[in-house]
Amino acid sequence: MKVGVVGCGFVGATAAYAMVMDGVGRQIVLVDLDRQRAEAEANDIMHAVPFSHPMSVVSGEYSDLTGCRVVVIAAGVSQKPGETRLQLLERNTAVFEKVVPQIAQHAPQAILLVATNPVDVMTHVTVKLAGRCGIDESRVLGSGTTLDTARFRTLLGRQCGIDAKHVHAYVIGEHGDSEVLTWSCATVGGMRLNEFQKYRDIHIGVAEKTEIDQKVRGAAYEIISGKGATYYGIGAALSRIVDVLIHDQRAILTISARLHDVLGLSDVTISLPTLVGGQGVISAVPISLNDEETAAFHASAAIVRDATESLNL
Repeated sequence: MKVGVVGCGFVGATAAYAMVMDGVGRQIVLVDLDRQRAEAEANDIMHAVPFSHPMSVVSGEYSDLTGCRVVVIAAGVSQKPGETRLQLLERNTAVFEKVVPQIAQHAPQAILLVATNPVDVMTHVTVKLAGRCGIDESRVLGSGTTLDTARFRTLLGRQCGIDAKHVHAYVIGEHGDSEVLTWSCATVGGMRLNEFQKYRDIHIGVAEKTEIDQKVRGAAYEIISGKGATYYGIGAALSRIVDVLIHDQRAILTISARLHDVLGLSDVTISLPTLVGGQGVISAVPISLNDEETAAFHASAAIVRDATESLNL
């Protein structure tokens, strides 16, 4: 029940805090190039333990990751206002070339959960780097569109006047500008969205869908413009994913993983609803899409593929 967090910036530290508040794991180890920052974050988060769940939060070196079930990788440079996630690629790849081998050396049995943006490409980079260290690709996944899916469900639930937990709708593809909201397979309380609209006399037309799409797709940019970074939502998402991994919950999450012959795609790392458990990625779930969504998904995959191929890993 030991979890490592590499990179103690806003995202890494908030993920650790969310795990403490959720009671995920028994020990969290924070590792950062800035050792003083890691120690300060560990101490601050540890002070929340008496108000949440009994666990240990400490700072350490890569060697202290030994025995971790999961290591969250949040290391890298942060996204600047107006900068796309894909523009972060080259800078963060250089960071991962140093980070991933050290994690693999000291925690070879851990599942690696990537949070660094652009997360789909960085997950693909991690698959390649970890593979050279003997870590199977099934034990490498990214946060993907988990947060985007939560945003979609929240806004759709609000539109329907219902708790978002009863909404099932997915955001797939790139965690970024080309992501795809899967309206065609959205359900509310087990009913197709169009059926639920008739049942509750709710109208969700083109204008409403466009507004929700724009809010989901542009959420990060709006938040970054207002306060410089996003971290609460992704921190909670990472806590949820870690919980699924360490407790083998067999949940279906829109994480980013390497696809093999799924919906006509292979050897590309991108988000789809995916069965996740104690050993990592179990299987992608090939949901039924309409023609427009299928085309958009393939276009999104092409963007990610082009970015990964440009690295010549």
